[in-house]
Amino acid sequence: TALLEFGLSLGGDPQTERQASKTVKVEPFNSTKKRMGVVLELPGGGLRAHTKGASEIVLAGCDKVIDSNGEVVPLDEKSINHLNATINEFANEALRTLCLAYLELKNGFSSDNAIPVSGYTCLGIVGIKDPVRPGVKESVAICRTAGITVRMVTGDNINTAKAIARECGILTDDGIAIEGPDFREKSQEELLKLIPKIQVIARSSPMDKHTLVKQLRTTFDEVVAVTGDGTNDAPALHEADIGLAMGIAGTEVAKESADVIILDDNFSTILTVAKWGRSVYINIQKFVQFQLTVNIVALIVNFSSACLTGSAPLTAVQLLWVNMIMDTLGALALATEPPTDELMKRAPVGRKGNFISNVMWRNIFGQSFYQLMVIWYLQARGKAMFELDGPDSTLKLNTLIFNSFVFCQSTRVWLVRQHNKRKNGWQFSPRSIPNHHHRIFGYICEHNAADIFTVGPKRGDRVLQHADRCCFEAGPSMKPICLDFVKNIKEALMSLLVM
Repeated sequence: TALLEFGLSLGGDPQTERQASKTVKVEPFNSTKKRMGVVLELPGGGLRAHTKGASEIVLAGCDKVIDSNGEVVPLDEKSINHLNATINEFANEALRTLCLAYLELKNGFSSDNAIPVSGYTCLGIVGIKDPVRPGVKESVAICRTAGITVRMVTGDNINTAKAIARECGILTDDGIAIEGPDFREKSQEELLKLIPKIQVIARSSPMDKHTLVKQLRTTFDEVVAVTGDGTNDAPALHEADIGLAMGIAGTEVAKESADVIILDDNFSTILTVAKWGRSVYINIQKFVQFQLTVNIVALIVNFSSACLTGSAPLTAVQLLWVNMIMDTLGALALATEPPTDELMKRAPVGRKGNFISNVMWRNIFGQSFYQLMVIWYLQARGKAMFELDGPDSTLKLNTLIFNSFVFCQSTRVWLVRQHNKRKNGWQFSPRSIPNHHHRIFGYICEHNAADIFTVGPKRGDRVLQHADRCCFEAGPSMKPICLDFVKNIKEALMSLLVM
């Protein structure tokens, strides 16, 4: 497109030029040869081959050049140095360089023959600017903060690749930029020292990217994600743990080999993919921590009480209620939390990372110990503390124990939300509150229902009145929805009690 626009600005007419000549053979761009070619039959007779591609490769196949006067002259050392200096100058300005050349063919050329690669006349060097999309540099910086190393593997000139990589923030002072041919010549021992420092591979072949991905996955045991859009990226996309193909510029082969298709071809979207992936992983951890704690407490309380006293304070119906209704809603609320920017400040888990981390084990056992102490103390001292007498004192105490157990879970859900925090577990973002009203509504419903279910209709009215007060104390955006929600719960529960 850039070359066509350049030709139009010089007064050329692409349609006229195409109609004036007949195409004999076309060799599309090849990532191995890094050039393309076409053979045309000229209007006046004769055949001419045109080629364009990687500047240093096409220039190496030229022995003549058109000078400033438009005359064909031999390509001497002075001209070669001038052209190479031009290539490096363009490349250092982050321009993709192409060399344009042509060759007059003999009449014996057949479409079955390969287009020659030498003997060309150099037309010139062009530099094409491929601007970096807005937000790419910021996204790369966020990836680095999140512990994600971004590497650039391209077929561009080494200087062009380095300039673009610096502009994006990929190439740093302690990083290494290397060319594909040099990378392929390295031994396994050299690769072990080199790969951790490699940030740019230029003039690469499809197998260079595949080799890099395979080494990172197998030798270094890293989790690797690969982006690509061309057919030559398919091996690396298939080899990677996560292959991300471009939905607009990507070929069908690349899309078939990938796991995820980026619809807008934007690197910032890849950052969103990583953020959601971390969110799903952490939400499952919250789910597991939430469920493990309540099961450990319920098991130990009932088992120890049955062994010591011959009776269990938590009945089967109460345990069924907690597990099926309360914990199910609580776990679903935790498992569906959307991602936040804080997730990209965490270090990656790694392929061998433990799903239940040490901090999670600490929280599980710490919260379980706290709940066990509360329940055991109520069992041992509850009647004396609350002055419970009479034949139904045990029933009242068990009701109190069950309600205490239920309300312990409402405290635990906020702690589980910050399950990997090493300091204050009550810290949370104010922005997260409006997005999770359903948690508060769900727990109002659960606690009201649990209390009515266990203490009966007379005392249940007090619980529902307490729910009303909670709604009026809520914020203005939550109050109408909360009141309507509790009203419906009241009607449903009271109808059940009447039945």
